[in-house]
Amino acid sequence: MMNALATFNRLKDLPGGTRLFSFGICKAAPYFASIRPHVTEVSPNLVRLSVRKRRAVENHLHTVHAIAMCNMAELAGGLMTDVSVPAGARWIPSGMTVQYLKKAKTDLVATADGSGIEWARGGDVTVPVLVHDSEGALVFRADITMNVKLAG
Repeated sequence: MMNALATFNRLKDLPGGTRLFSFGICKAAPYFASIRPHVTEVSPNLVRLSVRKRRAVENHLHTVHAIAMCNMAELAGGLMTDVSVPAGARWIPSGMTVQYLKKAKTDLVATADGSGIEWARGGDVTVPVLVHDSEGALVFRADITMNVKLAG
C-alpha cells in the first residue's frame, strides 16, 4: 500500500509532481478519477485539493454537481484521515452529512482540516470538509464519520 504522505512529500517539489501524485491516487481509487482532482497539499491534519468546473462534473444548471462535491469531500477527508491516524490504525468512512450552501459556478477547492481531532482515541471520528469556490465563498460542507480502528 502506498504511504501517501511520504509519496506526496517526495513528489510535491518536482515539476508536475502534485499532478502525478493526484493521478496515482486515482489509480489506487479509480472512482475519484471522475472528478479529476488535483491534490495540492497533504500533511497530518490537513489536505487540500481542487477540481476544475468542466462539463463532466456539471448538472443541468451548469453548476458543479452535488455528488462531484461529495466525491471531493470523501477524497479530501479520507486522504487527510489516512495521513493523520496513528501508525497501524485502519479506517473506513461510515457516514457523511452534507450541506449544499450555494450554487457552485466556478472551480472548487476542498479542505479537510483535522487539527481538532483526537486521532489516538479511535472509534467514530467526525472529519469536517469545506468546499469553496474560486471567489472564496463556502459552497458545500461535509461532516464525514470515519470509523478508526487502532492497532493492537
